Amino acid sequence: MRTLILTLTIALAMNVLATEVNPFFSPYTNPYGAPPFNKIKLEHYLPAFYEGIKIQQTEIDNIANNTSAPSFANTIEPLEFSGDLLKKVSTVFFNLYAADTNEEMDKIANEISPKLTEQNDNIYLNDKLFQRIKAIRQQANSHLTEEQNRLLDKYYKAFVRGGADLSETNKSQLREINKELSVAELTFGQNVLDETNAYKKVIENEADLAGLPQGVIQAAAEAAKKAGMDGKWLFTTHKASFIPVLQYSANRNLRKDLLLAYSQRANHNNDKDNKAIVTKIIKLRLQKANLLGFKTSADYSLDETMAKTPVTVYTFLASVWTPALAKAKEEAAELQKLMDAEGKNEKLEAWDWWYYSEKLRLAKYNLDEEALKPFFKLENVRQGVFDLSSRLYGLKFKKIDNMPIYHPEVEVFEVSNADESLIGVLYTDYFPRAGKHAGAWMNNITDQYIKENINHRPIILNIGNFTKPTTDHPSLLTMDEVRTLFHEFGHALHGLLSQCSYPSISGTNVLRDFVELPSQVMENWCFEPQVMKSYAHHFQTGASIPDSLIDKINRAQTFNQGFLMTEILSAALLDMDLHTITDTTNFDITAFEKKSLDKMGLIPEIIVRYRSTYFSHIFGGGYNSGYYSYTWAEVLDADVFQTFKASGDIYNQKIATDFRHKILEKGDKEDPMKLYLDFRGTYPKPDALLKSRGLK
Repeated sequence: MRTLILTLTIALAMNVLATEVNPFFSPYTNPYGAPPFNKIKLEHYLPAFYEGIKIQQTEIDNIANNTSAPSFANTIEPLEFSGDLLKKVSTVFFNLYAADTNEEMDKIANEISPKLTEQNDNIYLNDKLFQRIKAIRQQANSHLTEEQNRLLDKYYKAFVRGGADLSETNKSQLREINKELSVAELTFGQNVLDETNAYKKVIENEADLAGLPQGVIQAAAEAAKKAGMDGKWLFTTHKASFIPVLQYSANRNLRKDLLLAYSQRANHNNDKDNKAIVTKIIKLRLQKANLLGFKTSADYSLDETMAKTPVTVYTFLASVWTPALAKAKEEAAELQKLMDAEGKNEKLEAWDWWYYSEKLRLAKYNLDEEALKPFFKLENVRQGVFDLSSRLYGLKFKKIDNMPIYHPEVEVFEVSNADESLIGVLYTDYFPRAGKHAGAWMNNITDQYIKENINHRPIILNIGNFTKPTTDHPSLLTMDEVRTLFHEFGHALHGLLSQCSYPSISGTNVLRDFVELPSQVMENWCFEPQVMKSYAHHFQTGASIPDSLIDKINRAQTFNQGFLMTEILSAALLDMDLHTITDTTNFDITAFEKKSLDKMGLIPEIIVRYRSTYFSHIFGGGYNSGYYSYTWAEVLDADVFQTFKASGDIYNQKIATDFRHKILEKGDKEDPMKLYLDFRGTYPKPDALLKSRGLK
């Protein structure tokens, strides 16, 4: 008995000790409520995940088994604020899993993802809980605010879409589908990252670097040295590494090798091949949609969007695809003439497009992008977007040097209003590394919400994979990277400026084809002359970008737009084709993809922006049947920016204040089209987009 008591005492002491040292089990002491990244260790995640699941399930059971009559106060609100510990550990883990992962985190993700899916199903397939929500929805809820009614409706639809109305047999089937999907989507992303990191193109002969700018050569030399290959040059399938090769390398074979390596990622019939994974995901998504009463996966996904149906999306895409493809064909013919003039008797291929379009841009507009990069020092561009936000919305940004961070390259900023009241905290993390997934994105560590009269301010991440600094030069961005930085900062503003009561409503928690409006509208400012003068200063001399270069940029704004639009629209159409499948019998992804691209008429000189085996947006990023939303939102953003242009002042305070209050602060309080109409007054049309892209 004494031994048993002693054992229990030791176990209890160990549990108490574990609770004390695991940062997730205690309130964050940082004044901003930020995670103590410097104290979080790998061994802290799983205990916090499992304890978080356990606590949330107890909370859900208490709500579902409440004997009081169902009400918003005793059902929806406690449901909304349940799972605090689980949210704490999930947001930290999955943000770092995308930005700074490793093999140990892969193992944790593989173990916990099915458990999280199971927990999600335990909530949304809980019949007692669903009956309470249904009862509240059937009541006269005139006493609720518009936001509360929106949240109630959001939960009701989420439960129905989550399978709450299914029979017990179908619920069990749905659980298995969801579990398999979570594992498949996780594996897809891991394979893409591993394939991206695995490819290395090593150049040993300096003559093979002909045409490349010195900065690109130096970066490749430093990458090789870091990999233990001093005296050589290393290129990878990270965009910051291979895009300059496509643009400037006179070595056609090098351009071909890198583009094909990029476009064939996770498609090598090895243990990292994603073809079988894609096939499995497509089949499971169709099964899930059918089980929930939808004809296709796209019908299911689009039911909760502005577009609503696949027909609407296809019609919209066709309205832009037709002029874009026609323009791309004209551009291809022009590039072929340029190649013919060199007398090499070569046919334009996909690996030639970037190279000869750079030559054509130089010939037409005397614009060399390499001449621009010295004016696009990353820190200056970031300050430029800060200054723009100050002009438009009165925001202030102050660097915080003593914040715990998860990687040395991360920087942190306090964001406040003109009156010094706190808006939120912004983390920036801009450079590629082996543990970071490709692309650029914004995410939350904490959401904005109001509880017990306290307005909890958000903590936002902006992540990129931009050109890294070298020993001689700071990070000097390309025009595309400048645009991307502005884009992701637009998402950050949407999260930061939120003024909502509930986390599920706040910030970027809006319909998928509306979420890109705040991000893409910011892109419109980045190359405006007034804005460029504020941030485009030569990194060595400090001289402001000359008017002659600004003029060249603006004259070339519609250059190569057929290519750019066709590249992105073909990916959107492929996404839709993959998710409007009604029969997956004998499905072959390679044959299907070819048939899809042939059907839309994509010319062979252009490779679709994302092949299926590395299309992370739709097979791991939540954009399935939704990649069209970037172009959809571009129609909205072109229309919005036109209001500033038409006023004669791109910093128009009245319009900016209106946009902040009616769009950026609103989150998902109201239907997005209602929000848009309240701001703009008219329905959006593609005309402004087609004109801005030079397609009309």
